[in-house]
Amino acid sequence: MILKRFVVLASLAALILFGLWLPADAAPSGQTYSTPTAQPDGRIIYIVDPGDTCIRVTLLNGISMDQLRQLNSKINEGCTNIIEGQELIIGLVGPAGATDTPGPSPTPAPPTVTPTPFGGTTEICVLLFNDQNGDSLRQETEPAIEGGAVSVTEISGKYSAALDTIIVPDPEAYQGICFTDVPEGTFNISVAIPDQYNPTMDPAYNLEVRAGDRAFVDFGAQSTETTVTQPETPGSGDRNTSTVLGILGLLLLLGGAGLGWYAWRSGRPAHKLGFRKGLLKR
Repeated sequence: MILKRFVVLASLAALILFGLWLPADAAPSGQTYSTPTAQPDGRIIYIVDPGDTCIRVTLLNGISMDQLRQLNSKINEGCTNIIEGQELIIGLVGPAGATDTPGPSPTPAPPTVTPTPFGGTTEICVLLFNDQNGDSLRQETEPAIEGGAVSVTEISGKYSAALDTIIVPDPEAYQGICFTDVPEGTFNISVAIPDQYNPTMDPAYNLEVRAGDRAFVDFGAQSTETTVTQPETPGSGDRNTSTVLGILGLLLLLGGAGLGWYAWRSGRPAHKLGFRKGLLKR
């Protein structure tokens, strides 16, 4: 009985002494770790301890495996090539002593303005002229007509305007009227003619214009008091002369026929026989 107690007490004493002999860092409950201080160049260096693995390094320093690999390009895919005493970069900070020197505040850049697409404009000029000879073509001597009206309308309705026709004082200037700042498109152009005139051309016209163009349209009208002499058709004079000569020839033939008949009647023998019969009766 005494021997058993002695063995138990000896075992307990041996265990106590073994526990006191163990190094302090062997007890995980008392382990502490301090993050390394940044170097003058801004790198934070970790020295690999015996038995370290990449997972242990990342857990100790609070970084991910991807960050550890990005900072240390020599680590292989399985992270099996780290060795004791190797320096691993676990972070980067600004160089020691570096201070930001305040510079001038940047001048705000002007706002970028996106230009609006420019469709451009055009100009449409219209002339209502006195078509004195009625040939539907404007001659330099044929003047403009005042008192009429011109209408210009874009077929989609985006533009519509009307102007009265006038006499331009300057004879060297354009004698018609012009519509300016007209958008490009297809237009119906029509003209209202004064009462004392008759149109010699169609009073409506369709016109397509593009930006930058300048279009000119003419409309003709003739005064109701003007009588136009139709030009003589080539060869009509010869035909008239031939008709007169034919009639004269016919009259001459008839006259000749009448004289011939009269001469024939005058020279008949029966006239002499009749005279002899009268002599015999006596």
